[in-house]
Amino acid sequence: MIVLQSPEESLAFGAKLGAVLRTADVVALSGPLGAGKTLVTKGILMGLGYDGDVPSPSFPLMIPYEPPAVSVPLTHIDLYRIHDSAGLTELGLADARAESALVVEWPDRLVNEGWKDMLLLFFEIMSNTSRVLTAQVPPAWESRWPLR
Repeated sequence: MIVLQSPEESLAFGAKLGAVLRTADVVALSGPLGAGKTLVTKGILMGLGYDGDVPSPSFPLMIPYEPPAVSVPLTHIDLYRIHDSAGLTELGLADARAESALVVEWPDRLVNEGWKDMLLLFFEIMSNTSRVLTAQVPPAWESRWPLR
């Protein structure tokens, strides 16, 4: 369990995660609206060297970030509006994963993807500024977890 006391701590956590991210990694962010999933994604992108705006991909569903803006290609995905496997198929997630790391918000929509090697992060809102984060760490991440 990790306690993130402020938005700044959430960004710093994300930056540490970004620093160890590799192509084909999947980081799944789960939690209620307003839990800080997009804020941690902004931190991940900061850890990859990105310094631009990081909008939520709620409407475009997928936002790619490519070198030279980032050191590792990353696709930020929001599955909140996906309700069936046909919607997932249309997104082409397997192709996106082959070319970049993925950060996936609302990963519960991925039940049939079979990605047993994704890092699952669960956010719980404790107060207006603090969050509790728990992780399900697969073997593919054990050498990189806990973040240093």
